[in-house]
Amino acid sequence: MMTSSEIRESFLSFFESKGHLRMQSSSLIPVGDPTLLLTIAGMNQFKPFFSGQQTPPNKRLTSAQKCFRTPDIDVVGDATHNTLFEMLGNFSIGDYFKKDAIGFALEFLTQSLKIPVEKFNITIHDTDDEAFELWKNVGIPEEKIHRFGDSDNWWGPPIHGEEGPCGPCSELHYDFGESRGCLKSSCGPNCENIMTSGETCTRYVELWNLVFMQYYHSPDGSRVALPAPSIDTGMGLERATIVMQDSPTMYETDIFQPLIKEVLQKTHFKYGDNLEIDYAIRAVAEHSRSATFLTADGVVPSNEGRGYVLRRVIRRAIRLAMKIGIKESFMQNTANVVISQMKDAYPELINNKDFILSVLELEEERFKQTYENGYMVLEQSLTTNKTLSGQILFQLWDTYGFPVEVTEEIASEKNISIDIDGFKDEMEKQRNRARENSNFSGDFGKVKIYEDLNANPTTFVGYDSLNATSEIVGIVRNSTIQNTAQKDDEVEIILDLTPFYSEGGGQVGDKGKIFGETSIIEIYDTKEIIPEIIVHYGKVIKGSIKLNDMVSAEVDPFNRQDTARNHTATHMLHAALREVLGPHVRQAGSLVTADRLRFDFSHMKPISNDEMTKIQSIVNKIIRENMSITRSENTYAGALDEGALAFFGDKYGEKVRLIEISNGSRFSFEVCGGTHAHSTGELGAIYIIGESSIGAGMRRIEAVSGREAENLVQGNFKLLSKISNSLNVPLDQIEEKIDSLLNQFEENSKQIDILEEKLIVQEAKSLLKSADNINGINVISATLNASSANLLRKTGDWIKNQITSGVIAIGAIINDNPMIIIMVTKDLLDTGINASEIAKKVAKEMDGGGGGKAEMAQAGGKSPSKLNTALSMVPTLIKGYQSNS
Repeated sequence: MMTSSEIRESFLSFFESKGHLRMQSSSLIPVGDPTLLLTIAGMNQFKPFFSGQQTPPNKRLTSAQKCFRTPDIDVVGDATHNTLFEMLGNFSIGDYFKKDAIGFALEFLTQSLKIPVEKFNITIHDTDDEAFELWKNVGIPEEKIHRFGDSDNWWGPPIHGEEGPCGPCSELHYDFGESRGCLKSSCGPNCENIMTSGETCTRYVELWNLVFMQYYHSPDGSRVALPAPSIDTGMGLERATIVMQDSPTMYETDIFQPLIKEVLQKTHFKYGDNLEIDYAIRAVAEHSRSATFLTADGVVPSNEGRGYVLRRVIRRAIRLAMKIGIKESFMQNTANVVISQMKDAYPELINNKDFILSVLELEEERFKQTYENGYMVLEQSLTTNKTLSGQILFQLWDTYGFPVEVTEEIASEKNISIDIDGFKDEMEKQRNRARENSNFSGDFGKVKIYEDLNANPTTFVGYDSLNATSEIVGIVRNSTIQNTAQKDDEVEIILDLTPFYSEGGGQVGDKGKIFGETSIIEIYDTKEIIPEIIVHYGKVIKGSIKLNDMVSAEVDPFNRQDTARNHTATHMLHAALREVLGPHVRQAGSLVTADRLRFDFSHMKPISNDEMTKIQSIVNKIIRENMSITRSENTYAGALDEGALAFFGDKYGEKVRLIEISNGSRFSFEVCGGTHAHSTGELGAIYIIGESSIGAGMRRIEAVSGREAENLVQGNFKLLSKISNSLNVPLDQIEEKIDSLLNQFEENSKQIDILEEKLIVQEAKSLLKSADNINGINVISATLNASSANLLRKTGDWIKNQITSGVIAIGAIINDNPMIIIMVTKDLLDTGINASEIAKKVAKEMDGGGGGKAEMAQAGGKSPSKLNTALSMVPTLIKGYQSNS
C-alpha cells in the first residue's frame, strides 16, 4: 500500500520525467493577487505565467500545492469536505494541450499507481467532442464518458468571473464499485443520491481535473481562441490516497489516522460507533491540521481577513472537542502530530514550530476563558427567541469571540434561524470590524488599465545607479491611458527602464524627478501595480510630456539613502530579536520609510526593559564593527539551503536576491529585494522608540537610524539641557534632583491629604447636627468638598460610625463629575432600604449610572449641576420605603 508521501513523490517525479520543472509550494498567503484571501488552487502562483505578465522558468511545471478553501469550514467532518488540502498539478504554459494532458494523466494513474483503467469514468463538457475522441483513443469506452454542462465541466468565465481565459475540463472519476455508495442503479459520476448513513453518495470520487484553457471570454459574452492554449490540472492528494489505500473516507487514510488517534486519546468515545460523534472527531482532526498550516505561514487569529478564517477554524475545533468531552487543551498536541508527519514535505512547519504552538495555545486559552459565559448567553437566547437577532449575534461575536458561523451552526442544531442581515448591519456600525473578504476585493479596473498598455516588463537598474536615460512607454491620467500630459497634471508614468525602486518588501517606493527636454515631473511614489510593470506616480511641474519622449530619471539620493539605512536596520533588528528572544521570532510585516521603520514580528509577550537594552546594544555594536553588507543571487531553494531567512507574504521568483551582514561570522542572512547600505557603519546608530502589541502573538517595534537617529539624540540632548537649566543643576544631577522633587511632592501631598481629612471631618461633624429624622430614621443628605472618591468613602464610614443607625448620602464634584456615596446601617436592611437601589435612582437624575450592595453603593453622573437635586431625592426615597413596609 502506497503512503500519501509516496504518492506525492511519485506524481512529482513522474512529471519531472516528462520535462516538467518541479516548483515549490507557495504560501497559503497569496502574493501579488488581490483577488484571493488564501491560496485555493495549484495554479494560483502561476497566474502571471498564464497571463503572459511573466516568463515562466519552464513551459512545463509541476507542484504539490497546499491550498485552503473557506466555504467548506462549516461542513467539515462529513465524508468529503475539508479546508486544507494538497493539490498535485501539472501545467503546460503554451506547450502541450489536450492529447498529452490526457495521455499523461492516464499513464500516471495506470502505470505509476497501477490503477486498472476499468476503474475510471470520465466526465467532459457537453460541447467538447475533441476530448470525447481523445478519451476513446486511450481506451475509455464510450459508455464511461459522460457529458455535463457548464456547472460541472467548465472552468473560468462566465461561470467563474466575467472575463479571462477559460475552457472545458475533463474529470477522471474513480469507481469504488457497486457495493459502495447509494447502491442505486442510477448511480454514476457526480451522483447526488443519499446513502443510508444520510451522507451524499461516495461510490465515485472525482480524482483529477484537467482544465483545457483554450478561449478568452470577454464581458460582452464573445469568446475567441487563445493563440497558445494551456493546461492546468489538479488532483487532490487526499482523494488519491483514499483510492490507493481503499479507504471509506480520507479520515481512514494515513493522512488523518495519526490525528484521529491523538484525538481519541482525549475522549471516551470510539471512532465508528456514531456518525455524529465521528463528525466531531474528524472536524477536530482536520481543523487542527489546517490551523497548524495557516499559522506556519504567518497567519494569526484576528477578527478580519485571514486571521478571522484561522480564528473560525480554531474555535470550531474547540467547540466540537467540547462536544466529545475534551475539556483540557489539546491543540498543541494535535499540532505536534501534524508537524511531525508533514515536516519533510513542508519544512516551514518544523522551522516555525515554537511560533505555531505558542499561537495555538494562546488562542485556545482565550476562547476557553470566554466560551462558558458566551455559551450561557447563547443558550438563554435560544430558549427565548425563534430567531437570533443581529444584535445577539454581534454581542456573541464581539464580546465572547463566537464566530457567527459557530453561532449559526449551534442554532441550526436546535432549528433556530439567525438574522444574518442584522448582524451585517451591526458590523457596518462598528466600521473597524471586517469579514472574510472585506479587504480582498482587488482593484480590477486599475489592473486592466495597465494590462491594456501592453508594455514590456520594466527594466530596473536602481541597485547600481540612481540615474538613467529612459523612454516613456505609458502615461495614465484620471484612470485612462493618455498620449500626453500637461503642467499640473497628476500622472502615472511607465518607463522602459528605471532606477526608481517600487514599493515592496515593506519598503516604500522611491521619490525623485523625471526630466524631459522642456519638462519636469516630480515623482512622489513608485509602485508595481502588475508584475514587472513599475509605475511612477507624480505631477508635471513644468512643460508637457508625450508618449515615447526620451527622459532622464533621477532618484532623490538623500531619500534613497535614508530609506536604505532603515531597511538594513530592519534586518539587523530581526537578527538581534532572534538572538535575544529566540528563533521563534519571525518577521510578520514591516514599513520602511526615509524617516523611520516599523517591524512586526511573532512573539507572545511584551519585550522587557532588559531585553530591549540587549537588542539595542547588539545592533549598535554591529554598527561600530562596520560589518560589510554583501549582495548575491541564488535560486530560492538554493538560498534556503544556504541558511537564508525568507518570509511569508513575499513573492519570490526563480532567482532571489540575498542580503548578508557579516564580518567573518554571519550576523544576518535574508532573502530580500530591497535597497540597503553598503556597510553597517553607514547607519550611525539605531534607536528603538516604541514597542507594542498588534494582536495575539504579534509585537511591533518602531525605530530610527542614520540622520533621524542623530536628530533624536540632538532633540533629547536639547530637552535635557532645558530641564537642566530649569532645575538649575548640571546634566548628571538631573535624575537626583527630580527624585528629590518627587519625594518633596509626595510628602507635601501627604500633608495636604491629612489637612483635607481634618477639614472634611469638621464638615461631617456639622452634618451630624443637621441630620433629618424621617419617622425615626436618621438621614444625612449633603454635599462635601472631597477631592477624591476614596476621601468621600472614608468620610461616609466616619459618619456611619458616629450615628450607629441611619442612611447617609454624601456627594461631591470629583474630576468635574458628580459622585454620591450611599450607606445604610445594618439594622435598617431588614426594613427593605437598599443602598444600591437608591444609587441607581439618584444616578439617573445626574445622567449617569450607579449600583453596589444593599449596605453601600455609589452613583456617578455627567451633570455636576444636578448633584444637589439628586441628593434631595434621598429623603423622599426613604419615605417610599417606609410606606411600602
